[in-house]
Amino acid sequence: MQTINEGINTLQNWIKDSDNIVFFGGAGVSTESGIPDFRSTDGLYHQKYDYPPETILSHSFFITKTEEFYKFYRDKMICTDAGPNITHIKLAELEQKGKLKAVITQNIDGLHQKAGSRTVYELHGSIHTNYCLKCHKAYDISSITSCKGIPQCECGGTIRPDVVLYEEGLDDAVLAAAIDAISAADILVIGGTSLAVYPAAGLIQYYKGNKLVLINKSATPLDSKADLLLQCGLGEVFSQL
Repeated sequence: MQTINEGINTLQNWIKDSDNIVFFGGAGVSTESGIPDFRSTDGLYHQKYDYPPETILSHSFFITKTEEFYKFYRDKMICTDAGPNITHIKLAELEQKGKLKAVITQNIDGLHQKAGSRTVYELHGSIHTNYCLKCHKAYDISSITSCKGIPQCECGGTIRPDVVLYEEGLDDAVLAAAIDAISAADILVIGGTSLAVYPAAGLIQYYKGNKLVLINKSATPLDSKADLLLQCGLGEVFSQL
């Protein structure tokens, strides 16, 4: 088995020879920017609220307890002060060099775009886009952060974040674009995800290549299928690329 440094060298060589890389990332991409994840020992699932985060971030909770939803959402889901870390920056550089074709992310923080990535498929939506449930007018994030309680559209409708809540399906167009990118990829790099959230994790099955790279601190269900497994933080890897 390769050491981490040997594995990083292998990845470096693969990247040199490829111009069709796709990156699939989860919460671990953003934790190094100070954004908490859900499933780690100090993540949101291990903090105490009146309701579990999965309940609060569900479609039915949003509809029935909208004000409670927004208390949690503003407090825990909006991190506008966070900046891109080395992983976001290096991925943007790889795209600019024509090597990386797409970033597919489960995160909603917009940090890939902030770092300069242009082709980003946000499976779970974004905190930066919001819309009125009544007239569908679009709003930016200030519509949520600049008020207390339930944000209201000028038409009187409720503004909601354009994020995928529990009990809701993924956007078909985003899903199709992500599948196309993964299917055509030479190298698929999966990073910072436990591969436990479906249907997002199920997208990996569409990869047809033989350079599946898995970078995650803890074990995942896909470890045995990886052509290159690096059990470490993303920053440790991308800072050396």
